Amino acid sequence: MARTVFCQKLQKEAQGLDFQLYPGEVGERIFNNISKEAWQQWQHKQTMLINEKKLNMMNTEHRVLLETEMVGFLFENKDVEIEGYRPPETK
Repeated sequence: MARTVFCQKLQKEAQGLDFQLYPGEVGERIFNNISKEAWQQWQHKQTMLINEKKLNMMNTEHRVLLETEMVGFLFENKDVEIEGYRPPETK
């Protein structure tokens, strides 16, 4: 049976992650409180951030920035803002 959590991002019961994907206390918090759906949303935003800001994951400052954005997106209902990015217009 699939594991469910009350997702803090989506504010509903949803399928939880299969295992802890991020290390440490933040990873434990994500595992216990974030759904697969919300994690997939974050992965999309994370990819955009890394690409648009040309982040290098070997750089400690860049990893700290990414973690700060992740916590804000998943737990504080903050949207990821990427300077100059405009979502495609729907017709």
